[in-house]
Amino acid sequence: MTEIKQLNLIQAINLALNDAMEADPKVILLGEEVGDKEEGGVMGVTKGLSTKFGTGRVKSTPISEQAIIGAAIGASVGGYRPVAEIMLMNFMAVPMDMIVNHAAKLRFMSGGQTSVPIVIRTMTGAGFSTGGQHSDYTEAWFAHTPGLKVVAPSNPDDAYGLMRSAIEDNDPVIFIENLPSYWTPGPVTGQHVPIGKAKVALEGTDITIVAHSRMVTEALAAAKTLAKDGISLEIVDLRTISPWDRATVLASAEKTGRAIIVHEAVKQFGIGAEIASVISEELWGRLKAPVKRLGGAFSPVPFSKPLENAFVPTAADIAATARAIVAA
Repeated sequence: MTEIKQLNLIQAINLALNDAMEADPKVILLGEEVGDKEEGGVMGVTKGLSTKFGTGRVKSTPISEQAIIGAAIGASVGGYRPVAEIMLMNFMAVPMDMIVNHAAKLRFMSGGQTSVPIVIRTMTGAGFSTGGQHSDYTEAWFAHTPGLKVVAPSNPDDAYGLMRSAIEDNDPVIFIENLPSYWTPGPVTGQHVPIGKAKVALEGTDITIVAHSRMVTEALAAAKTLAKDGISLEIVDLRTISPWDRATVLASAEKTGRAIIVHEAVKQFGIGAEIASVISEELWGRLKAPVKRLGGAFSPVPFSKPLENAFVPTAADIAATARAIVAA
């Protein structure tokens, strides 16, 4: 792919899967309803691929997350590059043993002789009143596990580029897709995005915002509001949660002297705590204010729409926190 296209996140991921399957016959897809007989998944991300590449390479599975991941691990050891879909991130708890004790550790336990090149696609995000068992961000579980890589694109271009890189990676990658962002359009260049490299989505001078997935969009909206008050945000889009790009984050925080880490996952024990700790340790004495964190309330995601809206950090929350830091 060479021309720049305007695509939404669904289309960008679909194109990345298509291009990867064209480039490598060992790339296969599996998961519940991923075939065209079932309309290419619940959101249509894999639509058209089983028709083009055949049901031998795009396999709809029974409703068994352990079977999906177990089959993906076995296929990867046998020389394939499976992309396995676990429909919702909450359901990742079901095959957790397969992911944490097998996929993440086979390279270590085989002395480097066995790699597990699988991608596990999963979807999550509050905003559609799907309740406490369908909307959680649990990236901290997997970022805490040695042997796993975790990525979370915020826009279609990065979704394409990270998926291509994840498929070509020789280690297991958790690929997090945000449900409310699926239909947001943007340019797609067709370039690979390196895993482990953050992007400065907006340059600024006063406060560094570190975010991923939909929270990048909220941060960009906050930046527009704050610019009217003369407050300049620099926004670092992590893109990869693990391994996270310490160099880019630290350079930005040192430049602005202030930092806020924002994620949709609950604030307690989230990845923001790790990033805040590193910023504080590395830049001790050079910061103008304590590092702040914004995250979801310590609660299951509410079903009630007003409570769900209150659960998720918003552009207004980011703006209010930024104003308080500057005023302190």
